[in-house]
Amino acid sequence: MKKKNRKRMIFGIAGILFMAGVVIGIIGVLGKGEKEQKQTRTKTDTIEAASELEQGKGMPTGSDDEKVKTETTPKGTEEEVTAVTESPEKTETEDIAEPLEQAGKRGDDEKKTDEQTEQTVEEKAQNMMEHMSLEEKIYQLFVVTPEQLTGVSTVTMAGDTTRAALEAQPVGGIVFFAPNLLNREQTITMIQNMQSYSKTGLFIAVDEEGGSVMRLGNNSEMGITAIPSMESVGDTEDISQAYRVGNTIGSEISQLGFNLDFAPVADVNSNPNNTVIGSRAFGTDPEKVAEMVAACVKGFRDSGMVCTLKHFPGHGDTEEDSHYGEAKSWKTLDELRTCELRPFQAGIEAGASMIMVGHITLPNVTEEIPATLSHDIVTGILREEMKYNGIIITDSMAMSAIANLYSSDEAAVKAIQVGCDMILMPYQLESAINGIETAVNSGDITEERIEESVLRILKVKLEAGIIEN
Repeated sequence: MKKKNRKRMIFGIAGILFMAGVVIGIIGVLGKGEKEQKQTRTKTDTIEAASELEQGKGMPTGSDDEKVKTETTPKGTEEEVTAVTESPEKTETEDIAEPLEQAGKRGDDEKKTDEQTEQTVEEKAQNMMEHMSLEEKIYQLFVVTPEQLTGVSTVTMAGDTTRAALEAQPVGGIVFFAPNLLNREQTITMIQNMQSYSKTGLFIAVDEEGGSVMRLGNNSEMGITAIPSMESVGDTEDISQAYRVGNTIGSEISQLGFNLDFAPVADVNSNPNNTVIGSRAFGTDPEKVAEMVAACVKGFRDSGMVCTLKHFPGHGDTEEDSHYGEAKSWKTLDELRTCELRPFQAGIEAGASMIMVGHITLPNVTEEIPATLSHDIVTGILREEMKYNGIIITDSMAMSAIANLYSSDEAAVKAIQVGCDMILMPYQLESAINGIETAVNSGDITEERIEESVLRILKVKLEAGIIEN
């Protein structure tokens, strides 16, 4: 009896264990099936997402070229798609290299943009010029006082007289002096009116150097910083001070409507007997002056102001003042290269848009003729040797060094023939205009030569925003 009960017990336990194994097996099979279903769903979702990307769903539409590339790209295997979507971790080297690569691409893009902008400015200037008459082109070559333009004794406002004068004589620019500039509000209104009357946009110019030559800074009604002399700035030997001079002057006078400053002085004060430059220069050391001039030009450029290097090829070594008569420098060309020309070269490399040529005679360099009227100086040295492609403007043609020796038409024609682009304040505007027009009609100056200068003028005006680009 005991034996039978023991057998029944053994068989019962075996049955229970067997049933338990069956249940565990079923659970395992069910679990495996669910896991496989999950993996299948994951792969399916990934493939569907990749397919949507290939078809352009859920992302911005690209160019036609980009669409063609997407549509013709073969689909990869499920494993390849998964590998792409998982984005494996980047190494430290890749983290550094990628931003550098992107920066390089940005630099290339910016370079392309600059080139495209340059082409656009060139094309727009060319298009504008093609719609100008010969007379309009010639007038663009002149910067005059408002009195020369209107015939009014002292101009302090711009109204119908100015409007009519600009319609009849569409000059390239107006230069203002202290008597024209009474206070801030009057100056702003006068300049705004003048610009509104101009068909091509005016250079609105002033001599605001700092120190002894300030048309605005000496007038407390203008709200303009009184800048110390450039000699005192140069004495600091801190080029950041020269940058601040250009940036401060440019920023402040632009608020009044000025867009062209006949500054900075790039002369080296190399002759202690000089009566015209003195403290207007940054100093007597050409290397130091060059550094200061370059920094000052950058300051002007960053403020948006068109600036002018003056008085090429260097007025610092003369003992005479060209305002009152002939001014000579006895230096040779090699001596100019080691001294006077260095600040001008530095200013050119810093991006100066305009250079003013002085009425300086250099007997040991060229014939005894003012530099303004010398082909050797204007074209031979400045344009060809120093590779300057910006605007070349004369100093005032009403100064005695020119007016005592040449008629207005003769001086204007000669200046254009030797390579100057703009003529500042001819003694008689109408005579100068007629002289150039007559020279073109007679073949002494070609219209193409006039257009070379007009194109430079229009390009600078476009780049500076004087003409809307």
